[in-house]
Amino acid sequence: MKSVAFDEIDDLNTAVYSFPAIRGIQAGREYYSAMVQLKLIPAIFRFNESEVPVQFRSQRVINRARIPEIARYIINNPNDYIFSSIAASISEAPVKFIPADPDNPNSKVGKIVFPMDARVLINDGQHRRAAIEEALKERPELGNETLSVVFFVDAGLQRSQQMFSDLNRHAIRPTKSISILYDARDEFAQSIRVIADSIPLFKDLTELEKTTISNRSRKMFTLSSIYQATAALLGKTEKSKKITKDDEKLASEYWSVVAENIPDWQLLIRRDVSASSLRNDFVHAHGIALHSLGILGHALVSEYPNNWREQLTGLHQIDWSRSNPDWEGRAMNNGRISKSQMNLALTSNYLKLKMNVPLSQDEEENEIKFMNVMKGRAL
Repeated sequence: MKSVAFDEIDDLNTAVYSFPAIRGIQAGREYYSAMVQLKLIPAIFRFNESEVPVQFRSQRVINRARIPEIARYIINNPNDYIFSSIAASISEAPVKFIPADPDNPNSKVGKIVFPMDARVLINDGQHRRAAIEEALKERPELGNETLSVVFFVDAGLQRSQQMFSDLNRHAIRPTKSISILYDARDEFAQSIRVIADSIPLFKDLTELEKTTISNRSRKMFTLSSIYQATAALLGKTEKSKKITKDDEKLASEYWSVVAENIPDWQLLIRRDVSASSLRNDFVHAHGIALHSLGILGHALVSEYPNNWREQLTGLHQIDWSRSNPDWEGRAMNNGRISKSQMNLALTSNYLKLKMNVPLSQDEEENEIKFMNVMKGRAL
């Protein structure tokens, strides 16, 4: 890239962008944190790299499937949506920072100016940019709101590619459990938090932050596993998780009745046994069992709407010990608990068969395949 002095921009006969900004230094390079109106975001970041070979791009190709969900988030929450900054590089164009105080050229507060025809590449935030463009079509009044953009003066393709790598290298998504814990918009998540805090089986025994539980933890289930299991119980999907008072009542009652019919859980509730010892010895102390019991519950309530509670007494017949060979290939693979989709399906099948609940056609097909595999292993 040709180096261009900041003051050369004054000599250019071209239209420019000008944004309030703060000047900073990282790794010896100046960068600028600017406030940009949402309606300008699509115009500034208009370069499409999707047809450029990957080795000559500074970003991954955008995943269009993510855009509607992010756009809907903005549209549905116009008064309390929040976005983190977009990081971008201005390349092949002069950039000028004008201090707010003309008598203090070292001032960090001022405005950034660069030509409108400059190539501005997103290093982090391309999906936010696309979602903003979609949201503005439905809510153009949001166009005057602002998003912070961190502008770097680009030193070439290699630098941009390294920036993308560095910005994403340490990015860690929050765990599902803590997302559920902090989500104030998701009514289903709110109900799960109430259930986890009110039912003896879950109260003070739920891991609220992590999605896995260490061997020595005194917690029994994660908040995310309770969420998934209850969604299965109520027949909720990712796209349809509206929950009613009747749903909440059913969920609370179901998990309470299930706990009454698993003696080891009663010991845990009374603190006569530790969660860690149950995890070592029993399948029912793992998320796959809770999720499977949720699937079982949905079928029980449908099959026996008036006496599903009585049907749950059949849980006493199940040998939950990990030494029970029936769990191999279902809840366990080679002696280790596994929660793959197929393991989950086969574990819930097992519970249904033990409780005399009919299998669906897909479940029957999975069961036949499983039995054939087990027969093959026995030969």
